[in-house]
Amino acid sequence: MSDLFTQVTKNALYVVSFVLIIAGLFVFAVIAEKLIQKKHGITDRTSAARRAASIGLLSALSAILMLIEFPMPFAPSFYKLDLSELPVLIGAFAFGPAAGVMIEFIKIVLKLFIKGTSTAFVGELANFAVGVSFILPASVIYYAKKTRKTATLSCLVGTICITIFGTVFNAVYLLPAFAKLYGMPLEAIIEMGSKVNPFAGDNVYSFVFACVAPLNLIKGSLNSLLTLLVYKKISPVLKGAGIQADLVKETAKQ
Repeated sequence: MSDLFTQVTKNALYVVSFVLIIAGLFVFAVIAEKLIQKKHGITDRTSAARRAASIGLLSALSAILMLIEFPMPFAPSFYKLDLSELPVLIGAFAFGPAAGVMIEFIKIVLKLFIKGTSTAFVGELANFAVGVSFILPASVIYYAKKTRKTATLSCLVGTICITIFGTVFNAVYLLPAFAKLYGMPLEAIIEMGSKVNPFAGDNVYSFVFACVAPLNLIKGSLNSLLTLLVYKKISPVLKGAGIQADLVKETAKQ
């Protein structure tokens, strides 16, 4: 805990920037959600307590899954696959885009308290930004029209977005930031990629195309597939729909 607060103090300006980015994305998600609700006449009957409990549960599960990582044979060891976006996407589908951004944020906070940061928050910002690039477009599309076909389309769009954004974000910001953080030339990081993947080449663009793009494509596709398989079964439990239905039946009998 003390190490985390020390890191926050040392990187106060960066942390403030991080918080502002999170706040901006959350505001965007809320505005998008309100506009969709107004246009399509959507009302959420889930109680505030049930919503808060479900968001908390999904955030905790997402933080745990974030700690379970799998190395990829085509990328350097610091690029790993996890399924932490699965609970986030399920929550975003169930409660809307704003809830998705909130779960993504709480996931990062819980991870920091559990494991701390070894990247001066650079890695955490990257995980949040890339995660939101997947969750936000997918949940906005699905929130407007909740059908099986729309769910499939939203997952497809989300996967495309995380693949493109994650790849560009790594080339433009993340890799240079890591090179500066660890005091090593960018070429050294690229060389690490070329040792495990001959297609990584000798420049940052070939590196992200060969190592980062496939990782994000797999991550988006796998999280999407699992969400489509389990969401309809989990959604009533999260929203308390089963309980509400039982109450309606009991009221009708009386």
